[in-house]
Amino acid sequence: MILHSIITGSGKPFVILHGFLGMADNWKTLGMQWGESGFEVHLLDQRNHGRSFHDPAHDYTVMAQDLKIYCDHHQLKNIILLGHSMGGKVAMRAATLYPQLISKMIIADIAPKSYPPHHSDIIHALQSVDFNKVASRKDADNAIAARIKDVGTRQFLLKSLYRKDKTSYDWRFNLPVLGASQAHIGFHDPITAAIDIPTLFIRGGSSGYILDSDRALIDHAFAKAELKTIPNAGHWLHAEQPEAFNKLVEEFVK
Repeated sequence: MILHSIITGSGKPFVILHGFLGMADNWKTLGMQWGESGFEVHLLDQRNHGRSFHDPAHDYTVMAQDLKIYCDHHQLKNIILLGHSMGGKVAMRAATLYPQLISKMIIADIAPKSYPPHHSDIIHALQSVDFNKVASRKDADNAIAARIKDVGTRQFLLKSLYRKDKTSYDWRFNLPVLGASQAHIGFHDPITAAIDIPTLFIRGGSSGYILDSDRALIDHAFAKAELKTIPNAGHWLHAEQPEAFNKLVEEFVK
């Protein structure tokens, strides 16, 4: 099965992988900018997210295989690959399995290490929604607001709310599988030999996902790694500081 995508622009292929519970649409604004800058941008919905297929398997090896199948289908070679959070983990796995596919790589706010499961509150909030009582986006927002106080996080999650038919709503992501896969989401597949692909790590200065002490891990796993920090940005650094993020990416890819 081929992943669903949004394709814009023309030029060198630039593939973007969203994070956990996200979708291609999260990257549409930046993707359109890069599409106007000489790149053919492919915004992917990863498995169990967005409009892509649902499947009981959800780990980084099968997700890297999804990327390879997608690129083969669209005849993409020497791609620039950008991955945020979970998408960054997929990108790192793809770099170990298919290094010849990737010319440059950008990893947004995730390190080559394992993270303990930390999405439980969000998963429980999403699972608590009774769609028999949801007649609008506002109803869904109210249903998760008790457990998720941050408005920005709720708005991000509600992007995946859709009208299933004339009278009912549902989540686009495969919540049962993603809820059961939290251990896989934080897991890091060890990188035994340093990857030779030029790689830019970008972290949010207020995020905490990439620590100063992680620099040694990055340098061990990636022979040609850079690390840049965007001040006053959290984990969703591309949404919080899009101009700064865009500047770093364009400097690196050009």
